[in-house]
Amino acid sequence: MSAPEPLLLVVDGNSLLHRAYHAAATGELRDGDGRAVWALKGLVTHVAHVAARLRPDAVLVGFDCPVSSMRADDYAGYKAHRAAKPADLREQLAAAPELLHAAGLPVFVPVGYEADDVLASCAAKAADSGWRTVLVTSDRDAFALLDASTSVLRIRNGGRDAAVLVRAATLPGVCGVEAWQYRDFAALRGDPSDNLPGVPGFGSATAAGLLAAFGTVDAAWAALDGGRAAEVSAAVGVRASERLAEPAARELVARNRRLMRMRTDLAVPDPEGIRLPLEFSRMRRALAGRGILLGPSLWALTGGVPPDEVAEAPEWVRVAVRPPRSRRPSPIPGQLTLF
Repeated sequence: MSAPEPLLLVVDGNSLLHRAYHAAATGELRDGDGRAVWALKGLVTHVAHVAARLRPDAVLVGFDCPVSSMRADDYAGYKAHRAAKPADLREQLAAAPELLHAAGLPVFVPVGYEADDVLASCAAKAADSGWRTVLVTSDRDAFALLDASTSVLRIRNGGRDAAVLVRAATLPGVCGVEAWQYRDFAALRGDPSDNLPGVPGFGSATAAGLLAAFGTVDAAWAALDGGRAAEVSAAVGVRASERLAEPAARELVARNRRLMRMRTDLAVPDPEGIRLPLEFSRMRRALAGRGILLGPSLWALTGGVPPDEVAEAPEWVRVAVRPPRSRRPSPIPGQLTLF
C-alpha cells in the first residue's frame, strides 16, 4: 500500500486570532510590559492543537494585508460597516505575523489581499505538488475551495474540540449544496459579515433550493429568459423568482462573485520547502519573549511525541526525540515585508 499524500495545514490567522481574542480562554493575559497577549497565545495554541490532531507535514499561517485591500478599492462598502477594533485586538493582530515568524512558523501576508487568498493559493499550490490540504478557519468562505484534495477544519463556538472537518463529500449535509455550487450559493445568499447583501428573498434555504433544481444560478436565469419562469417559481416560490428576474439581482450576484473570488496565484511557498519539524527551542524562546509559556503542547510542530508518551519514556528516549534544528524561513517574493 502506497503512503498517503503529505498534508499541508493552512491557518487563517486573522480568523483564529479574532476568535481567541473574544473567547479569552486563558484570561486577559499580558506580558511583562503590560501588552495584551491572550489572543496571540490562543492562536498558537489553536495551531498546536490542530497539528496534534491532524499530524501535518507542513504548516503555514496566512494573514490579511493590514494596509490595503483590493476588494475595498473595488467596492467601497466592503466590510465598511464593521466597528473599529479594540486597541488591544489591533495590537495583537499587528504583532502576530512577526511573532510567529520569530517562532519559526511560516507566515504569509499578501499585499492587498486577505488570508482567504492565502488559503486558496496554498490549496492550489499543494494540489499541483501532490499534497493534500486542510484549511483551518472559522469562516465559511473556505467551503468554496473544497475538492478531492482540500478539506476545511471549521472552528466553531465551543472551542477547538467542537471543530468540524468538512470535505467536498460532506458539504451537502452542512449547507445543502455540492462543493462546486458553493460560490453561487454564497453569491445568492450574500455575506453580512463582509457587508455584501445577497438577492432579496434568498437566504440559505432558498439559495440551496434553487441550485438543487437548476445546478447554477446562470441556468436559472436561462430558464427565466426562456419563458420558463414557472419552473423557477416551483423551486423557490413566486416572489423569490420575481426578485431573481430583476436586473438588480444579476448585478448583486456578479458583484458578490467578483469580491468573493479568492486568488489562487499568490506566490506562496512550495510545501516541500516548509516541512516540519520546527525548532523547539526557537519556538519556546520567541513565545516566552512575549510572556507566552508553552512547552509540551508544541510536540506535533517540533517533531516530538505526545506528552503522555514522553512522560512514560526513559530519559534516553526523551533526549533522542528532541527535534532537530530547522532552517529559518525567509520572506517570500510578493509577501508583505513585515519582518
